[in-house]
Amino acid sequence: MAGAQETRDGVGLTNLEQLLLAGDEVTKRDLVDYLDTVHDRILPGLRDRPLSVVRLLRGQEPFMQKNLPKYTPEWVRRTAIWAETSHRQVSYALCDDRRTLLWFANQRAIEYHPALVTATRPEQPTHLVLDLDPPEGDAFAAVTRVAGAVRRALAAVGLAGAVKTSGAKGLHIFVPVHPDTTAEEVAAATRALAVHTARLDPETATTAFIREDRGGRVFVDPTRAGGATVVAAYSPRLRPGLPVSFPVAWDDLDGITPGDFTVRTVPALLGDRDPWAEAMPAPQRLPADLVAEGRTIPVPRVQAMHEGKRRARARREAP
Repeated sequence: MAGAQETRDGVGLTNLEQLLLAGDEVTKRDLVDYLDTVHDRILPGLRDRPLSVVRLLRGQEPFMQKNLPKYTPEWVRRTAIWAETSHRQVSYALCDDRRTLLWFANQRAIEYHPALVTATRPEQPTHLVLDLDPPEGDAFAAVTRVAGAVRRALAAVGLAGAVKTSGAKGLHIFVPVHPDTTAEEVAAATRALAVHTARLDPETATTAFIREDRGGRVFVDPTRAGGATVVAAYSPRLRPGLPVSFPVAWDDLDGITPGDFTVRTVPALLGDRDPWAEAMPAPQRLPADLVAEGRTIPVPRVQAMHEGKRRARARREAP
């Protein structure tokens, strides 16, 4: 292909020696080589799922791309989804194969955020996800402590999950659910499990959606449900050194830091294994009483919106 330095699987690759981030040694070649090396591990989590990516073009600010650009090759599979917020059809990519992944890498797509539903079954989430978001500063020890509380909360209701680093400072816990599970049931159970976790360790964990109410505690985010996306296992993140969202065994959490896993270190750590697939339990039915409890818990974003309005009104009315 004209202008291409290399061609892999029919994809022309360009400008491979360019640095991705100013002041950082990671190049576009490092990104391409990494994604190519792990393509058989990352693709199962992307396949048939509407995909959003974070791209970083030279001289521009990073941006989240959902709608495929007009120059996208015809062979990239896609699915159209109506976006209520923008009142338009959005054409999402379905990154089903190595060729599509390489094309994205050449477009300087660094982060890969698949939906929790598939294009084939858009109304039914495949996983329940709890996102553990640390407070400001170096608080990963607190995050791993809260992960232990999540594990106990799951076990108490007969569920099991797998855990991975977010690639930033937090952790993601995935619980695969039975194919008949509805988005509303997943959302309700997620809220209930977040509350159970905070009760087990109230000094370290909180479900407070408003940041100023968290008091330096780890936020157990119960909002990753329905049409939400979560960064894929093995996806790089747009931070110095390109850290990677990486699976970790529950019993190994206390011995790792997020910075241990980067595009340069992960291939050797993986070898021929796929620890995310190995750790993932079989799909599970959500207990009816857990779902029923979750339905009594207010939706955090809605609750936060009403609370924000109440506080603003109080400030206006204050003498």
